[in-house]
Amino acid sequence: MKISSTKFIKGLVGDDEILADGVPQIAFVGRSNVGKSSLINTLTQSSASRTSSFPGRTQEINIFLVNNAYYFVDLPGYGFARASGLGREKIGVLIDSYLFNSIYTQKKVVLIIDLTVGMTDKDILMFNELINHHKDFVIVANKIDRMTQSDYHKNMVLLKKMVGDAYPIIPFSNKTKKGRDELVDAILK
Repeated sequence: MKISSTKFIKGLVGDDEILADGVPQIAFVGRSNVGKSSLINTLTQSSASRTSSFPGRTQEINIFLVNNAYYFVDLPGYGFARASGLGREKIGVLIDSYLFNSIYTQKKVVLIIDLTVGMTDKDILMFNELINHHKDFVIVANKIDRMTQSDYHKNMVLLKKMVGDAYPIIPFSNKTKKGRDELVDAILK
């Protein structure tokens, strides 16, 4: 499938009727500075999602209409160390209330892992929550262009060992676009 149009709809800081309007939702989740916004821009071949080198930039749920048929839901990053305790708690509640509230249904969840770092404790917690809530999800091993081949293979083996064979892992690079077509197919089929 091809992505031909992307439009920013709105940013949310809580419940909103748009999340229950019947349009299939694909949620993007990962720790701060993992590259969620850049990944969405690579997938959509646009600059619809604001990117920043400063971790924790996204502090609301950003909704994009893709192909006039799907919502891409860009969630705030979890685990931003420099956010105040209250700020971290608010972001955590926002993520949890969207992902794990039985009112909202995601067609697919994309869990983005920075492969240069590997799975952090917070990534493992999110991974387990997605399993416990029976979410249909795919794992993206992001930033693979920033690694040597040796480190890439070593970190992929570790990641596969941690998540097992039941969950697909798509190696991804915003720079080279590796994994783009595979991820588009996985989330829009």
